Amino acid sequence: MALDNIAGITPATPSSLVGSRKSIADNFDTFLTLLTTQLKNQNPLEPLDTNAFTQQMVQFTSVEQQLKTNEYLEALVLGSQTAGGSQYAANNQAIGMIGKTVTAQSSVTALENGEASWTFTLGQNAPNSSVTIRNDAGAIVFSKQLSLNSGQASFEWDGKDESGLEYPSGNYSITIEARDSNDNLVTALTQVQGVVDKVDLTGDMPILMVGGSRINLDAVLSVS
Repeated sequence: MALDNIAGITPATPSSLVGSRKSIADNFDTFLTLLTTQLKNQNPLEPLDTNAFTQQMVQFTSVEQQLKTNEYLEALVLGSQTAGGSQYAANNQAIGMIGKTVTAQSSVTALENGEASWTFTLGQNAPNSSVTIRNDAGAIVFSKQLSLNSGQASFEWDGKDESGLEYPSGNYSITIEARDSNDNLVTALTQVQGVVDKVDLTGDMPILMVGGSRINLDAVLSVS
């Protein structure tokens, strides 16, 4: 009793239930053969008790139905591991991050209550560096020259430009142009950190919402 494909799902390996189904089928065929033989050769004066046969048939049918149910469940599990399964797993992973603090590779973070923070990592000292912050429209709202040391550090912004003008809450991106003493560019890996408020599942892959910022799931570096 082979299982037809369910919604295009074809098990990659033979089901572990195949042997059980074959055994049940063989035993049921044997049972019917014995039943037919006994009915043909029974003593008319002392007929066989049909209740016993009925109970055994019900048991066989019950076991067969259970095996069929297990087979469908097995096919569904295999389906979750195939094409659609990867997105299903990603959605579950993203939902599990709600309420947790994540660190992700991104240059965009949210300015809230006059506070915005980025974390960055440099492979070497960069004394000739500059930091530029832009709003959602790409306009420069803040810039500063500074000297940066190798390793991990953070940059805090109070939401104000050089003249003291305060900018509204929202998403802002940072650009770090790090240069060494010979004015050679130094790679700066920028990260953001925050609590996952909710998850957007409308696209092909889930997007984490962190303080108003949108972070791709594959950009997450750590969860705590």
